[in-house]
Amino acid sequence: MKKAVVVFMGVCGVLAAGCVALALGKGGGSFPFLKEKNGTGPEFVFTYAENQPQEYPTTRGAMRFADLVYKETKGRVKINVFSGGELGDEVSVLEQLQFGGVDFARISVMTMGTAVPQLNVLQLPYLYRDGEHMWKTLDGELGEEFMESLEGRGVVGMSWYDAGARHFYNSVKPIERLEDIRGMRIRVAESELMSRMVEALGAKPIPMAYSEVYAALETGRIDGAENNWPSYESMRHFEVAKYMTVDGHNRIPELQLVSEATWNKLGEEDREIIMKCAKESSVYERGLWAEWEKAAEERLLKKGCIVTELTHGEQLRFRASVMTVYQMYGKDYIDIVNRIEEIQ
Repeated sequence: MKKAVVVFMGVCGVLAAGCVALALGKGGGSFPFLKEKNGTGPEFVFTYAENQPQEYPTTRGAMRFADLVYKETKGRVKINVFSGGELGDEVSVLEQLQFGGVDFARISVMTMGTAVPQLNVLQLPYLYRDGEHMWKTLDGELGEEFMESLEGRGVVGMSWYDAGARHFYNSVKPIERLEDIRGMRIRVAESELMSRMVEALGAKPIPMAYSEVYAALETGRIDGAENNWPSYESMRHFEVAKYMTVDGHNRIPELQLVSEATWNKLGEEDREIIMKCAKESSVYERGLWAEWEKAAEERLLKKGCIVTELTHGEQLRFRASVMTVYQMYGKDYIDIVNRIEEIQ
């Protein structure tokens, strides 16, 4: 009897493995799918990892990308978008992309910089004059070179997404001049580069989990923090830190990526379609982000936030103060920094 059970279980195991192999088909890291009985249905079904919620601009951009690909391939390529970090955080998703466990993803340059040091240039403070300067950089020759730097890393770059500009906000007073921020305790993400930037401005960096910032501002453990307008609103930090200084010290873009393992399974026609759709979705996402940012700012002004914009002269003083950060993190890429500065 025991022998019969063992044989039966072994047969079931073989059948199960065969079914999984059949279901995975050509999708690589895709979730299982089967074509319809009449032979129609997608030839490929892929996964797309996104760690933001469904209403977020990057997630909506990913969904637009998936819809465009499905339409342009006449249903041959279907991409399922998994939002809210369902497939893991950015670090684990990047690892999955590199071995083909996930097909597509949107990843921050901040995360990518650990794998591709050249991308750390894009995190340098006050690198761009404004948002237009950043997009002229990324949509041009330099942007293509950054994409090419991903070669051999297990991923292929498709397009750039927006994540807004980051500004300082605090509970003490308006920051109008460089002297105003000196001595302030500013929360930063657990990033050495960000800590060095705050130190260079004369403030004290306090590395802290993002979830702890509200309480720390409320109790006076920190004086301020930094982030973009939508995050400042969604985390309700405006309630305990009403002074916002629009300085745009960081503009850290996002990358739309495809796993190299997935890319290698696609024909030239599908590759061209996917690249075209990725760039179209990028334009759409940037428009969404601009609307989101503007709407958040307008709502917060009505709620009593006090907004200060640095004069051009003060902006130059802030940038001059962080040149030590450039020496530490950008010394190997000074030629790239110079090229960005020359873009008009």
